[in-house]
Amino acid sequence: MLHLMAEVTETPSWRKAVAELIGTFMLIYIGVLVLVVPEPRNLVGVGLAHGIALGVMISATMMISGGQLNPAITVGLLAVKRISPAQAAYNIVGQLVGGIAAGYLAWASLGWAKFGGFPVIVPGVPDLGAGVSIGTGILIETILTFFLMFVVMGTAVDNRFGARLGGMAIGLTIAADIMAAGPLTGAAMNPARWIGAAIPASHTANALVYIIGPILGAVLAALVYQHVLMDDAQKA
Repeated sequence: MLHLMAEVTETPSWRKAVAELIGTFMLIYIGVLVLVVPEPRNLVGVGLAHGIALGVMISATMMISGGQLNPAITVGLLAVKRISPAQAAYNIVGQLVGGIAAGYLAWASLGWAKFGGFPVIVPGVPDLGAGVSIGTGILIETILTFFLMFVVMGTAVDNRFGARLGGMAIGLTIAADIMAAGPLTGAAMNPARWIGAAIPASHTANALVYIIGPILGAVLAALVYQHVLMDDAQKA
């Protein structure tokens, strides 16, 4: 994401969108599978699987597209003018297409018949835990994504840090968030993560939690880091 600081008026590139598609595909494909097999599911393993998948793909795509792999992160960068509106739109399309394709192919990899044909149960789809309201879910997803975006800004955008090391830090943030709040909301922190699993499973309940929460958290963190913590030289 470091190179996004220099130019936000460039001609939008589908090459970057394809990198975002591939990176997001891996995150959602691994994310669905690790929640379905093996049983019983282990929260630490689930967190590490998501964190490792995200970390390696951020490192792989960072010098191509910025390694965003999350519409909320892209919107956060857009809010502080670290990416052009056109490229943000391209990247979000790539992320959503990659996420949905990953969800369908994850279920296909498991064998539809194993789950009674088209899924009638919804493992792999982030959802609210027992007793968690929509409002509380939005709050949790907002806070979790705030942490994630803050680490993105501090390790992959701020040029005082080695950008290539950002993938590891961001992946560890994902793992920690999932281990802390996975049972409450699924700790999606990513609209593409939720959409990619929810559409193939035909389970789109609580959509507001997984769209509003991550986007709000990402924008808030980006604004705080950009306007409160960066000096004038870093803002430029």
